[in-house]
Amino acid sequence: MQQGPTGEGPDPYAVMRSPAYVRLLLTAAVLGVPIAAAAFWFLELVDVGQQWLFSDIPQALGYGQAPWWWPLLPLSVGGVLVGLTVQYLPGRGGHSPVDGLAVGGGPPKPQQLLGIAAAAIATLVFGAVLGPEAPLIALGGGLAYGAARLASRDLPSQTGAVVAATGSFAAVSTLFGSPLVGAFLLMEAIGLGGAMATLVLVPGLLAAGIGSLVFLGLGEFTGYGEISFAIPDIPPFGQLHAVQFLWAVLMGLLAAPLCWALLWAARAVRRHTQGRPVLLTPLLGLAIAASAIIYQALSGHPADEVLFSGQSALPTLVDNSAEYTAGAMVLLMCCKGFAYVCALAGFRGGPTFPAMFIGAAGGAALSHLPGLPLIPAVAIGIAAMTAGMLKLPLTAVLLTTLLFGVDGVPVMPLVITAAVVSYVVTVRLMPAPVAPSTPPPIPGQPIGPSVAPSRARRA
Repeated sequence: MQQGPTGEGPDPYAVMRSPAYVRLLLTAAVLGVPIAAAAFWFLELVDVGQQWLFSDIPQALGYGQAPWWWPLLPLSVGGVLVGLTVQYLPGRGGHSPVDGLAVGGGPPKPQQLLGIAAAAIATLVFGAVLGPEAPLIALGGGLAYGAARLASRDLPSQTGAVVAATGSFAAVSTLFGSPLVGAFLLMEAIGLGGAMATLVLVPGLLAAGIGSLVFLGLGEFTGYGEISFAIPDIPPFGQLHAVQFLWAVLMGLLAAPLCWALLWAARAVRRHTQGRPVLLTPLLGLAIAASAIIYQALSGHPADEVLFSGQSALPTLVDNSAEYTAGAMVLLMCCKGFAYVCALAGFRGGPTFPAMFIGAAGGAALSHLPGLPLIPAVAIGIAAMTAGMLKLPLTAVLLTTLLFGVDGVPVMPLVITAAVVSYVVTVRLMPAPVAPSTPPPIPGQPIGPSVAPSRARRA
């Protein structure tokens, strides 16, 4: 095996020139379309299920809209389903979202995929405050790895790990509508850099790019339609001012301890509930529902703003922010944050979108103060909370940029400032895990002491 420039580990450029790497790229291209399609239909199932549970059924029962007490029903049932999945199905429904996205622990086994899908659907469809990105990463990786194992029973372990990362890449890129987001997210989450990052991420980028044909279409196939993550019709924003940079620093400083508090509370609750998930997860669901009901009663705004991940409600919150007082935004932050803690502690899903939503609400609340217009305030809040909760500053900046599109380019210096400050302070409050000392998996190479994959876990 040819050594790298430092004489330690394999030479990534030699691996890229090998026939095995070319075969890996072909495998990635083939897997991209079916995994992207599976991710699309998973997200469609979640959307249809939410519509059915929270709108269609109440209307069928004779209610014009869901009554105030309605969230108690689906969230308690969802808690039972998640608890049963965690207790009895292999894999415990996937990793706990308190631990971050957890993309470095290897692909799930085939027998665990049913439990991961079931727990995710019971979480997302039934209204818990988590997003779909973590289940998509796990399911995409597991499906890709399972397909590769079916094609080759003697699949090298490290090649299988790269194939699994390829599936995760294609699946999560479907959610965000951009392969670049998947690249940034997985690169930061796995902790790769330099040529090694290119070696592992290029197959995923290829799979995500080919998989995007599922939405864009090809020839007579029109596709499922383009996915847009951006907020439409953002009002114009003027020039930057020095006081806005002070606000960016301040909001970054405020977001870090808030993220620490949310994670500390979620871990404290999880310590008491993880031993009895069937009994206690439904109670967490009832607590989430109660938070949404209290918010609706006190603010007059719909309970749906507290429920779910916040991905769909975020553009509406920004567009209609003039209809909210600063007090209503603070109340929304508190109720969403409490529901977020409960969901993190017992349900299964991703932590990204609720953090973005809470950051947007906090920014909108602070925009009532002098020197901080609405759009910069919301963008700063989203970036600061996302960087603090995920501890992925590049991903936080990219997601905020994608959310605001070209209209948000003028506020990017503020966004970067807030994300960096929040990340640095968060790391001080919650020290990041030690970076893996071994190189990432290399396709086609046997596992050995110098190239064994290691797990990087984030708080």
